[in-house]
Amino acid sequence: MKVDIGSWWRPIAALWTKEMRSYFQSPIAYGVIVVFLFFTALWFLFINAFVAQNQATLRGLFGVFPVVFIILIPALTMRIWAEENRQGSAELLYTLPVPPSSLVLGKFLAVTSVTTLMILLTLPLALTAMSFGEFEFGQVLGDYISSILLAATASAIGMYASSLVPHQITAFLIGVLFLLFLTLANLLANTLGLPDFLASVLRWFSLEFRFSQLQRGVIDSRDILFFVWMTGLFLYLNTKSLVLRKAG
Repeated sequence: MKVDIGSWWRPIAALWTKEMRSYFQSPIAYGVIVVFLFFTALWFLFINAFVAQNQATLRGLFGVFPVVFIILIPALTMRIWAEENRQGSAELLYTLPVPPSSLVLGKFLAVTSVTTLMILLTLPLALTAMSFGEFEFGQVLGDYISSILLAATASAIGMYASSLVPHQITAFLIGVLFLLFLTLANLLANTLGLPDFLASVLRWFSLEFRFSQLQRGVIDSRDILFFVWMTGLFLYLNTKSLVLRKAG
């Protein structure tokens, strides 16, 4: 059976284009990117004191990303579905001859395009810092790969939160709570004195723990597959949420 790739991809690309235009025709994307770059530079250069540490590592820059993403990525995703539901335009989307999975993928690609751009805009700062010493290329590559994977997973989680409610602020708060728990699960496992089995489960689901593993510069397929699996899981849940809303 011949599969028409064009007919499958066209609605995804059209929705990606629509969402990208929406992001950059409003202050949302610009505001999130500026806040992200300003805060990470401030943290890296002054709070973390990169120069004073005299170490050839960028962990001080990338190490704060999981915490920053808890706030900034829900700010990007809160309107994805909540605004459509509030305005009633979601009903129009549901009537299109396009499967819900294509709608989800189109919006997801738009969010991840913005977050990837946001992360790559740290390259000038990273390259400037790298001019002060001999850095390990593998570790820096691991930093960027883990950051993009983490942002993609956080985006899928934020989109799912947005699909559950009709109000942006509520979607933002739910997304923050989801990411707060999944990011700090490793910290909870270490501080609550849980039985080894429960602590291991929390660490397995911890975004920060997986992120820090990849940051070491050793690209472990298990950690990459974890991020891919988590992203796929929340995109699937997002699709099911749309199907249930459409059926209702």
